[in-house]
Amino acid sequence: MKKLLLATAVSAALAAPATVLAQQARVPTLGQVLDASGLSVNGYIDAGYNWANRNIEAGVQGNGVAPRVFDNQNNSFSLHQIGLTVAKQPKEGFGGLVNVTVGQDAQVIHSFPESAAGLASSNFDITQGYLSYSKGSVTVIGGKFTTLAGSEVIASPGNNNISRSILFGAVPFTHTGVRASWAPSDTFTLYGGLNNGWDQLQDTNRQKTLELGASFNPVKPLTMTLSAYIGNENTSPGGAIPNGERDLLDFVLNYAVNDGLSFGAELLTFKQDVPGGTSAKYNGLALYGSSLLNSQWRVSARVEYFDDKNGFRFATTDGAGNPQGVKYYEGTLTLGYLPTKDVELRTEVRADRADQSVYVDSGSTSKTLMTFGLQGLYKF
Repeated sequence: MKKLLLATAVSAALAAPATVLAQQARVPTLGQVLDASGLSVNGYIDAGYNWANRNIEAGVQGNGVAPRVFDNQNNSFSLHQIGLTVAKQPKEGFGGLVNVTVGQDAQVIHSFPESAAGLASSNFDITQGYLSYSKGSVTVIGGKFTTLAGSEVIASPGNNNISRSILFGAVPFTHTGVRASWAPSDTFTLYGGLNNGWDQLQDTNRQKTLELGASFNPVKPLTMTLSAYIGNENTSPGGAIPNGERDLLDFVLNYAVNDGLSFGAELLTFKQDVPGGTSAKYNGLALYGSSLLNSQWRVSARVEYFDDKNGFRFATTDGAGNPQGVKYYEGTLTLGYLPTKDVELRTEVRADRADQSVYVDSGSTSKTLMTFGLQGLYKF
């Protein structure tokens, strides 16, 4: 009897760890929980260094209007962005998305009234937050969302260069309103919506801005996107009244030759009516190329032309204080190293040139600007 009891006790003792391990094995991971719930969570960290041979922190002509969108540091390390997106977007029914940006770049992309003086210094921005409803080929979203215009995006992993183009800063970052999309096929999507205007959580006037767009993918390697924004906006970048009609038309083309080689182009035109019968205009063109040299190295290039015909974008003036048109040119070369699928290390050289002396340099101004940048990206 004692031997039987002892054998039973030993068997139970040996079986206990196996039972605990089996129970632990049945505990779902966070990824499994998210998959089962339909939630997706992803993010990234973007940190880097920027050096410039001019005083770009003083702005164009020393007026405080930055010549670059994010990399406006003379000689500084920076935590540019920590991005986090949580979304549930089923093919049918209700869903939603929240996207936050934390870091130095958040100060630049704030919408009004957060962009007003005294609030723009915050390093936290709710970049997107919207509800969605999908049924068949139609999806409607309402809230705050990124613009349709432009080839480049706010989130750093979505671009092949460190610095953003001049055109990226010449279009809105986000809109607050409603947007509907209709995709009758896998190759064609139409967009339409109404919103408060350019980067406005709270509308600065009573008029709304009309959003129109179309995306066409006639063959697998080729994607073409056309977007337009028509509405009344403030007639100066500083937000002064009165208002005038603002029209923007943007065309983007991307062609993937193969998995490692791609080319792109963006064409932009803009007009802002100014009460009194005048108008301010600018337009530009950017060309892109990117090539994977092997599984770990990538080289990307961009060339760009931007004609700020009336000095509206960068608030440039002549010696008498009148608006002055300036033409800008830039070339960018970026080398990327991808040691893993989640990490990319980049280095970049960029040269800018203007047809007027607008870059501040030790008490004078120059027509040229040269910058050097380093960037580390981690995606999770």
